[in-house]
Amino acid sequence: MKAILALEDGTIFHGENFGLEGEVIGEIVFNTGMTGYQEVLTDPSYCGQVVTMTYPLIGNYGVNVDDNESDKPQVKGFIVRELCDNPSNWRSEETLEKYLKRHNIIGIQGIDTRALTRRLRDKGTMKGIISTDPDFKLEDRIDEIKAYVIKDPVMCVTTKKVIHYKGDGFKVALFDLGIKQNIVRSLLNRGCDVHVFPANAKVEDIMSVNPDGIMLSNGPGNPKDCVDTINTIKELIGKKPIFGICLGHQLIALANNADTEKLKYGHRGCNHPVKDVEKDLTYITSQNHGYTIVKSSLDKDRMEVSHLNMNDGTVEGVRYKDVPVFTVQFHPEASPGPKDTAYLFDEFVEMMNKHKG
Repeated sequence: MKAILALEDGTIFHGENFGLEGEVIGEIVFNTGMTGYQEVLTDPSYCGQVVTMTYPLIGNYGVNVDDNESDKPQVKGFIVRELCDNPSNWRSEETLEKYLKRHNIIGIQGIDTRALTRRLRDKGTMKGIISTDPDFKLEDRIDEIKAYVIKDPVMCVTTKKVIHYKGDGFKVALFDLGIKQNIVRSLLNRGCDVHVFPANAKVEDIMSVNPDGIMLSNGPGNPKDCVDTINTIKELIGKKPIFGICLGHQLIALANNADTEKLKYGHRGCNHPVKDVEKDLTYITSQNHGYTIVKSSLDKDRMEVSHLNMNDGTVEGVRYKDVPVFTVQFHPEASPGPKDTAYLFDEFVEMMNKHKG
């Protein structure tokens, strides 16, 4: 079936539908990873977004139950240059086409994803629509597309109840802002006893389990919208060691009176170079975010930049001088290196050990 992708600036791409038929409106973004499309699809940070894969052939190793980062696809739609119909991999359990159709996700293939990506880079992230309606007219829908807003994305993806993963080591209270499961696995692999809390958990909820440390996960949306969580973080700072990833990194900065801003087209992919300032080493990282901390807003007496993006110089990590807190913008659990930045979880364990009791 024929399908179209229409952007809010009036640009239209013609292609073919796969997955669910129909239409969907969302924020159009691009991911530069050559692999990892299943992890991308199931990353809750993509809530409300339609993802374009810049690598031209997608679906060639199929889909399996083990590589999900959450229990279902979180994207609103999926855009690829060419969909592979016959995957070849010993771990493959179904095709990408069947997987998306089973989860009611609309896809479009056969468009020039390079041209689309260049347009998003030049003009910035835009809203758009994928539609299989043969009578679609952009002029009838343009106002609706432009008015699209992602409403409360964190509350859409966070857990609705506390989840306990038993371990024999340090007890970690983990805010689920849109968590990727490999964060939990990374903690469990280090023996941690993990309690996962909803994003709207209160201070008394977190402290009721007497944690040795607190983590804030990745998640979707504008960090400034998470007002209640920011206020909770303010109360928790100084009580226990804290480690923040991605959205958690941004929220902790906001709780310390720093500022954030929207990037023109974001950082999304598994090949972003980031420098650890202290180690003077550059790592290849996985990233998925549309906002960044404003470097000039950091209180230099209390906060120092620990990691820098080597492409555009944006802040990729912050260490706090007066409290046991550190944060990173990238995903140390995502293993693009494959283990380049896993040392950050070890540093969190060391910090909990140092401040235990």
